Amino acid sequence: MLSRIVRRRALFLLRKPNNSTTRNLVQRRTLISAPKPGDGPLMERRPDRELPSIDGFRWSRTFPIFLALIALSSVAIFNYQKMSSPVVASTLYALRTNKKARELLGDEIYYQHQIPWISGEMNQLRGCIDISFRVKGTRSTGVMRFASVRPSARAMFETTEWSLETADGTWIDLLDGGDPFKGIAGYSMDEEEREAALETRGFRQQIK
Repeated sequence: MLSRIVRRRALFLLRKPNNSTTRNLVQRRTLISAPKPGDGPLMERRPDRELPSIDGFRWSRTFPIFLALIALSSVAIFNYQKMSSPVVASTLYALRTNKKARELLGDEIYYQHQIPWISGEMNQLRGCIDISFRVKGTRSTGVMRFASVRPSARAMFETTEWSLETADGTWIDLLDGGDPFKGIAGYSMDEEEREAALETRGFRQQIK
């Protein structure tokens, strides 16, 4: 009787699944390798598929290129904003109609390059304009510089320099024949402000 009970107990223990053994089998289950280039399309989805490796992508190579593109785009946008300004268009038109400039540069005065570079500062809000760009004509090339300031918020812009320097080093002052930019971007002034502005006119200040 006792031996029969012992045999039944032993048979029951043999048939009972071992949880630790099952757990080890699950943990030791290997993952299917990720697909490689050229393996073809995946025909089934498996939860035990290994994720592909991303070691081939490096930010250290592409991030500097991205920053360089952003910087070049910003510079191009600011330069285009200057080029499309009415100040640049007015100075270029005045240069075309100036006799001294036509004597040195010739006819058909325009930007020297197809995409001109406008260097300098153009801040009409603060009343400061100081730009220069390269021009060309049928005879020669040169650099035109234009500078203008606004003494106060309600004052008119006053031209302090409008000059042309040719490729051979010849420099001329284009303001000798008069200032064609007196009415550029300003506000009306009362009598006191007009008298104060006439007394202080940059390098044209008259010594009494």
